[in-house]
Amino acid sequence: QVQLVESGGGLVQAGGSLRLSCAASGRTSSSGAMGWFRQAPGKEREFVSAITWSGLNSFYADSVRGRFTISGDNAKNTVYLQMNSLIPDDTAVYYCAKSSTLKGLYLGADYWGQGTQVAVSS
Repeated sequence: QVQLVESGGGLVQAGGSLRLSCAASGRTSSSGAMGWFRQAPGKEREFVSAITWSGLNSFYADSVRGRFTISGDNAKNTVYLQMNSLIPDDTAVYYCAKSSTLKGLYLGADYWGQGTQVAVSS
């Protein structure tokens, strides 16, 4: 089993920044993919960003491209999401996810964190 522990959420003003962290423990590996999803009130969960451990390739939703940056530390089994130029529409519960493949992450992650609240005020 894999456990995902998230941190870094909070309240920030529009235009500000937050850095989310997600550390994986348990039966971890140096392969597969990790990433972030978010769900705002009244909306479906949406993909935000992902990174593959092999080659550290990164992927972004159009809504966050250019503002968010995902990175990973393989040695620590940790993924980060640097969120800049935050806007109120970014307000959501952000979930860390992990899967053995990138495709699996998109379709339905193998493991999920409990979620961390991000609130962006005007």
